[in-house]
Amino acid sequence: MQKTPTSSCPRRSTPPSTGRGQCRDWRHALPTLRGSSFILREVERGDAQALLAAISNEEVARFIPPPPPTAPRFRSFIVNAISQRKEGHSVCLAVLPSASSRAIGLFHIRALDPMFNDAEWGFAFAAEYWGTQVFTEAARLVIEFSVSTLGVHRLEARVAVRNGRGNGALRKLGAVQEGLLRRSFLRGGEYLDQVLWTIFAEDWDPGRILANPRAH
Repeated sequence: MQKTPTSSCPRRSTPPSTGRGQCRDWRHALPTLRGSSFILREVERGDAQALLAAISNEEVARFIPPPPPTAPRFRSFIVNAISQRKEGHSVCLAVLPSASSRAIGLFHIRALDPMFNDAEWGFAFAAEYWGTQVFTEAARLVIEFSVSTLGVHRLEARVAVRNGRGNGALRKLGAVQEGLLRRSFLRGGEYLDQVLWTIFAEDWDPGRILANPRAH
């Protein structure tokens, strides 16, 4: 029998008439989400060097906003991410293989409204983990966490049209393509078109999660 990440906030099948409420415990501390061969936890200052190495090479960074260029700048990004979580604005999770202390990627979930009903998420992974079960399982855990714990109703992602791998990954996760955002992403001095993908809480199937992941 498959298990989903546990939380002190139960999933709501229908939002209340005054707006979808949510648990605020995550503002104080994030749970650790466990997959079959990795963990997801809040980013830490000590992850800076590993994350810099994982996502700053040209192949990985080609279709994402430029990552911090140095380890000290990455540490500053992490400090700010933790502060933003405490204020209830966003969550940044690092991915680490179970047998390693080195982060191989991250997920960032950002509120688009004060209640965190609508949110945007993005991700970056070391190239050797692209297309693997680690990415797929971690992404499903993040979606479930967003819906069940953060209380997200609509989860958006924006991916460059040229990023075939990223668009394919979102399609496999069950995201729906809503539209085309023309010349909406500036990268390398060029404006690129982006695809807008969405996942709604009422459409999300927690059975998509693999390998009995759990949270504690």
